[in-house]
Amino acid sequence: MSNRNKLDFTGQPIYIGLDVHKKSWSVSILSEHCEHKTFTQPPEVDKLVNYLGRNFPGALYHSVYEAGYSGFWIHDQLKEKGIHCIVVNPADVPTKNKERATKRDRIDCRKLARSLRSGELDEIYVPARSKLEDRTLVRTRQSMVRKQTRCKNQIKAMLLFYGIHLSEEVTMSHWSRRFLGWIEDIQMERASGDIALKAHLEELKHLRQIIASLNRTILALARAEEYRVPVGLLKTIPGISTLTAMTLLTELYEITRFPSLDELSSYVGLIPDTHGSGEKEYTGEITERRHPQLRCLLIEASWVAVRKDPALLMAFHQYCKRMRKTKAIVKIARKLLNRIRYVLKNQMEYIPTVVQ
Repeated sequence: MSNRNKLDFTGQPIYIGLDVHKKSWSVSILSEHCEHKTFTQPPEVDKLVNYLGRNFPGALYHSVYEAGYSGFWIHDQLKEKGIHCIVVNPADVPTKNKERATKRDRIDCRKLARSLRSGELDEIYVPARSKLEDRTLVRTRQSMVRKQTRCKNQIKAMLLFYGIHLSEEVTMSHWSRRFLGWIEDIQMERASGDIALKAHLEELKHLRQIIASLNRTILALARAEEYRVPVGLLKTIPGISTLTAMTLLTELYEITRFPSLDELSSYVGLIPDTHGSGEKEYTGEITERRHPQLRCLLIEASWVAVRKDPALLMAFHQYCKRMRKTKAIVKIARKLLNRIRYVLKNQMEYIPTVVQ
């Protein structure tokens, strides 16, 4: 009698949709032909694994959740437990109008499980933990640089608010030691004003020390065995410095995961928006869907590259005859991206073209 009632789902697929939050997970479990259950549980992988083991022993588990604040640790732990897991871009999940209008956690996890079962989801690339930590280091530097810029703007805004204008001599050495010393010598009318100004200056000095430390760490990482060769190859391309090369390597991970330049350009966001209906097709401005760090970085690097690479400079001049410079530099960025792809894929140094 006990053998007849024993659960056995060997070889049967079970689909799990997860809507993950800080304090709880909404879980929807579907079999191949029906919905089993939708419930809420604590945010613990072991509890989900134990539930699946009790109710669907021997099944082939397939799970999915949306990329977000939680990163990829859930994906890694589920894989360690023998559960196949994919992570998807939230914008790519098929959503009905009713689901969009009545958004709920239970609806979201059902939608994920249903789309997983029907094979409608495209997983995103999940890098190794070591690669993620290297990327975090580079992104932390970028974040600190933004904070430093904000702090500088706050200091300038405060000086302008009180009618303190910069002299030409000081302006020529902007944010140098001489400039900071000039600001430190400014005397406000009250002690409260002096304290406020010095607080901004202390923050700026602290941020500069942090950025300098991060720069040294990133440069040391670039000399490590894992990055030394690709960084050296990328630096042969005009406009690519060590920091730019490290950003590219930690954001792109494996260049071979992009079969073509079009797919790589789409990932970065260097393609136009296109709309078509019937016989009409409209090509608009640059797409809003992008990799924010990489697209900004490549466009900035392109302004340097056009001054150093004769071929890019010639192409830039040709583009400027029929479009604005801001549009032309986007096309140069795509050419620069093609050079980056070629160098990394073929492990060859870049040789600038000489225009006769």
